[in-house]
Amino acid sequence: MSASLSIRIMVEDAWDSVNLDLPAQTPVAEAKRRALAMTHTDGDPSAYIVKYRGAPVLDEQRTLAEAGVVSNAPLIVMARRRRPVR
Repeated sequence: MSASLSIRIMVEDAWDSVNLDLPAQTPVAEAKRRALAMTHTDGDPSAYIVKYRGAPVLDEQRTLAEAGVVSNAPLIVMARRRRPVR
């Protein structure tokens, strides 16, 4: 049985964060999808990236454990492309 990780994910578009308890074997892409859904952020999840410790997680099919995510870690979900300010 894999360990459970408590993580906090900040969704930049919603300016809100969610706390999730996920198995360490959860893919990063699944954590991102859940965070977007919980903050009611519309759009394709592939239009967003996940950052951990300031660097983008390039392979989101890796598990949280493989990406080095530890319990109580903060992650950020943000738009892949910058948007113009209006």
